[in-house]
Amino acid sequence: MATASATLRPGGAAPHPAPPGRTLDALNFFLADVRDGLGPYLAIYLLAVRGPAHGWNEATVGMVLTIAGLVGLVAQTPAGGLIDRSRNKPRIVIAAALLVTLSSLSLPVVSGFTAVTIGQSVAAIAGAVFAPAISAITLGLVGPRMFAKRVGRNEAFNHAGNAVSAALAGVLAWKFGPVVVFWLMAALTVASVFSAMRLRNGDIDNAVARGLDCEPEHGCEEPSGWRVVLENRPLLIFAVIAFLFHLANAAMLTSVSQLLSRTVGKDQATSLTAACIVAAQAVMVPVAILVGRHAERWGTKPIFLTGFAFLAARGALYTVSNDAWWLVGVQALDGVGAGIFGALFPVVIADLTKGSGRFNVAQGAVATTQGLGAALSASLAGWIIVAAGYTASFLTLAAIAGSGLILYLVAMPETKRQ
Repeated sequence: MATASATLRPGGAAPHPAPPGRTLDALNFFLADVRDGLGPYLAIYLLAVRGPAHGWNEATVGMVLTIAGLVGLVAQTPAGGLIDRSRNKPRIVIAAALLVTLSSLSLPVVSGFTAVTIGQSVAAIAGAVFAPAISAITLGLVGPRMFAKRVGRNEAFNHAGNAVSAALAGVLAWKFGPVVVFWLMAALTVASVFSAMRLRNGDIDNAVARGLDCEPEHGCEEPSGWRVVLENRPLLIFAVIAFLFHLANAAMLTSVSQLLSRTVGKDQATSLTAACIVAAQAVMVPVAILVGRHAERWGTKPIFLTGFAFLAARGALYTVSNDAWWLVGVQALDGVGAGIFGALFPVVIADLTKGSGRFNVAQGAVATTQGLGAALSASLAGWIIVAAGYTASFLTLAAIAGSGLILYLVAMPETKRQ
């Protein structure tokens, strides 16, 4: 006999104990610092520890990030297809977390441009799995009606995890140096693997997790992944918008961390970069929760326009002063723009692909354009910094954000039916 705590599965199956929401909370919290690899710490490590004496400057660091990003973006759509077909999504998350961490931990023992690029490319391929896997697990656990609210909660725990790990990195780096971020990542990977192992695979409805009401072998039509993408005009527009957002956003924190390493030195730069991350993540937590709770009522379009406006303002405000704490304060605005994007990205795609059974393939395809923007952003900013300075770079990124805002305003429809 079912107890009061039992709930119906998203697909309407027999009652079972309530979905493991706390385990999903823990997975998002601990995985936060693992899924993006070394992030801005890679630029600090290569510039501060290796530096010009070993042939590293802003342009070469940007090239590594660009190559790894391009490799990762090629893996996005296949990763989405893998998640659509997988019958054990937590196991894939575990494998990807281990691969990202091993690739990152190899950095202190390799030195050449080629070796560093290969290691970061491997991490980028594995990292392509996380976003569609977490979204699919979430959708398969809670169903489409609660998806937006649960994604907001996922993002809140993700940002909280980033804030805590960044704070730890800042404190520990002040005492032990930049290399401490490698060991912190290893510890968080162990916690992520443990959390993923606690997810019960049987609780995840694989049909719902891919946007279907039933499995293809039970009579559901399964269109090709490319047809779902190419015949869906709003989805194509959203892909371009995602490209512009990340072309503008991805290099901002990396550029700030490089600027700090030039102005205050490598030891303080690592701690201040951690402060930048903490400031942004602290803002992202309430933003993600707010967006998740009210996306159905407010609609996705006005919220996304707000995110673009904050992104453009952030790029412009970086040019006002090189004071370290001013830069940290401006970086806090990333909590609004990136917080909105992270909370609404899977929600918009789920709305646009509902019933197609290709939710994760579509996620991967749009994430490919997003990754292309992020990859090009690093090289674009690096080249502009070397040629014209940091101010020109930040203003260029702000202008790109403004163009994305205009495109969303005039071309992107509302995905929520009011």
